[in-house]
Amino acid sequence: MANGFIVVNDKNWENATPEQRDWMMFNTLQSVDARLKSLEERKLFDRTCSFLGGIIGGVAAMFGMRLIK
Repeated sequence: MANGFIVVNDKNWENATPEQRDWMMFNTLQSVDARLKSLEERKLFDRTCSFLGGIIGGVAAMFGMRLIK
């Protein structure tokens, strides 16, 4: 794995022993778990962006309705 992405090609998988495959799966699951935890910790940032997006969308809708009249 490089940079958190799963990098296992067909040759590596086919030539791996069952124990090596188990370790590949374990490492992949650990990587996915770490990435999900980092996404779940960004709640404040996500809520702030959603709030600001709602304000910007509301203002754009208000100006759009005024231009249509």
